[in-house]
Amino acid sequence: MEIFGYLASLVIGVSLGLIGGGGSILTVPVLVYLFHVDPVIATAYSLFIVGVTSLVGVFPKYRLGEVNFKTALIFGAPSIASVFLTRSFLVPLIPKVLFSVGEFQLTKPLMMMLLFAVLMVFASVSMIRKPATVTANQGPQVFNYPMIIAEGTIVGLLTGLVGAGGGFLIIPALVILSKLPMKQAVGTSLLIIAAKSLIGFTGDLGKTTMDWPLLLMISGLAIVGIFIGSFLAKRIDADRLKKGFGWFVLVMGIYIIVKELFFASPSSH
Repeated sequence: MEIFGYLASLVIGVSLGLIGGGGSILTVPVLVYLFHVDPVIATAYSLFIVGVTSLVGVFPKYRLGEVNFKTALIFGAPSIASVFLTRSFLVPLIPKVLFSVGEFQLTKPLMMMLLFAVLMVFASVSMIRKPATVTANQGPQVFNYPMIIAEGTIVGLLTGLVGAGGGFLIIPALVILSKLPMKQAVGTSLLIIAAKSLIGFTGDLGKTTMDWPLLLMISGLAIVGIFIGSFLAKRIDADRLKKGFGWFVLVMGIYIIVKELFFASPSSH
């Protein structure tokens, strides 16, 4: 199964390079099902992998002038604080068994996998749906600070709980709340994802033993995948690809919900 895991790690990067996001949503399922990592630890590992690969993805966007640092700071600050506090304090506070009904037990790993799968379904809808045409924004940039703080905090909480980058939530928020053009929103979101994922990951350091060789191997393959994806992006219709990838993520999300609720052995939770 590990060989499939390494191939899937490459796919994570390729999808990031091709469609500018979405690939990180596969990181936790790859870690849990192909590398047999505990779901709670997998969310921590995912933060590192997503953070490193997003950071690498920022550089070409920066060279093209598609990263708005002021917006990244304003939107990223509440998100970074939220993800760090979630990993440091909230996740350790979640009990091992939340509740039980008869033979069914909602355990911490099961809750995290179900929450992740629901997030996958929402992410897939945003990929499948035809994006609304965004007109180039004229005039000075305007910030809706209360909404930015609220959105940033929610995105940080979700990132901290499930280890996904949340680009599908951040990009629309940057366009609507910060009045950024779409290309700048994509580049800026990568910087926000990199910062909050890596800082969120530090909340787990010292609390669990990290498998650094595995982390670095997956991150390295995902980075190679980004360059492959960026190369292919110039030759392939990205919108069609994004829609196809969205359907794949939707099927994966439904599969995880069904598998975890009906086919997983109690011991695996």
